[in-house]
Amino acid sequence: MPNYRRANVPGGSFFFTVVTHRRMPLFDSEDARTLLGDVIRRCQQFWPFEINVIVLLPDHLHCLWSLPQRDTNFSTRWAWLKKEFTKRWLATSAREWNVSEGRHKEGRRGIWQPRFWEHTIKDEKDFERHFDYIHYNPVKHGYVQCPHHWKHSSFHRWVKKGVYPWHWACWKEGEEKLSFDEIGDSVGE
Repeated sequence: MPNYRRANVPGGSFFFTVVTHRRMPLFDSEDARTLLGDVIRRCQQFWPFEINVIVLLPDHLHCLWSLPQRDTNFSTRWAWLKKEFTKRWLATSAREWNVSEGRHKEGRRGIWQPRFWEHTIKDEKDFERHFDYIHYNPVKHGYVQCPHHWKHSSFHRWVKKGVYPWHWACWKEGEEKLSFDEIGDSVGE
């Protein structure tokens, strides 16, 4: 089994991509979106962290977290979030997708892909690049033409704070979309 090495940067900021099992559109469901928000808030009560940016798409989410000083343990938070969401989701008699026999033997359920993608934010420029990438993601995937059209994003909060103009990065047919190749390639999108 591979030995995954995670970053160990106390109080750092981290970009994450978390994907549903077989990219099933779990978060098309309002119930699933609401439950995820509840589970995230509960997790923050046990292990504080700041969600700087988040976008929730039908089959995955991206977010940027900042951990408290001297804290490096985002893996525990993600393990708990995924486990708790799965437990609560299945308790509602909601649908889960089939998993292979091997994954079933490992105790895996058909809700999340194993693990997650993480990137340690190196500096302010890297933070800003990932900040923009997350907010632009619904446009990148063709769900909307403007980030402000996507409801399940922190973009609206940052517009209110004056960080973005309302129609930042709107895309029109025939124009090139913004490029975040250095980020998108690394997260398998």
